[in-house]
Amino acid sequence: MRIIQIAVGPNQVPLTGYLQDITSDGGIRNIRPCVVICPGGAYRFRSERERDPVALHFLNMSYNVFILDYSVQKEAGNLNPLLEASDALIKIREHALAWMCDPTRIAILGFSAGGHLAASLAILHKHPLLAEKLSIVDENNKPDAAVLCYPVISGGEFAHKESLDWVSGGDAELRSLLSLENQVTKEASPMFLWHTVTDPSVPVENSLHLAAALRKADVPFELHLFESGDHGLSVCTEEVGTPHSACRAWVDLASTWLNNRFSHTL
Repeated sequence: MRIIQIAVGPNQVPLTGYLQDITSDGGIRNIRPCVVICPGGAYRFRSERERDPVALHFLNMSYNVFILDYSVQKEAGNLNPLLEASDALIKIREHALAWMCDPTRIAILGFSAGGHLAASLAILHKHPLLAEKLSIVDENNKPDAAVLCYPVISGGEFAHKESLDWVSGGDAELRSLLSLENQVTKEASPMFLWHTVTDPSVPVENSLHLAAALRKADVPFELHLFESGDHGLSVCTEEVGTPHSACRAWVDLASTWLNNRFSHTL
């Protein structure tokens, strides 16, 4: 495995890549699909439990994996995390040959506030505010798929206030823009969503309202709801301190969905 790191976005935050070894008999199979992971943390921090354990799963599935340490707290305003995520996908596509990444099979995966970031890119990748600050060519910042794990979505009645406060920087116009269920168009990326009905931190309505908006815009999506479970479950194992046998199913469900979209076989 090769490990690379580059800086992305206006704040030059780290994007760390874990790249599969190139094998002499691999042929075209050496060109891998990719997953960009955005850990959660209310845009106040980035959860350790939602990065390496997730990365290891997708590495074992023969993906190249990237972890984005997007801006948090006061640095999360001015659309900085979204600009960083956009730049991350642009950079991966620019280095696709050197890193053996398939530029047509790049997914973004996020948890909680990281899910908000992933959904933001999947929905707002063509927004003029991004084009003003980035050189976007042929939608080279658009994810080919997005996996959203108990995501923050809404800025309204069911908002996770801390996340929206940090990412909007107190700007009412940005808060409205980042109420994502109201921004969905047919240009959005296909999405996989999962949530627990009893999530005490980010209400399940966040995923429900996004799913309804995706349905209305005729954007492909898959939604899984689990009867019970806390927030921040990550991969639902003892390793991450949140074992949950029922919700653990999301890992295989999301993996199958992504493999099918990418026509990827191990």
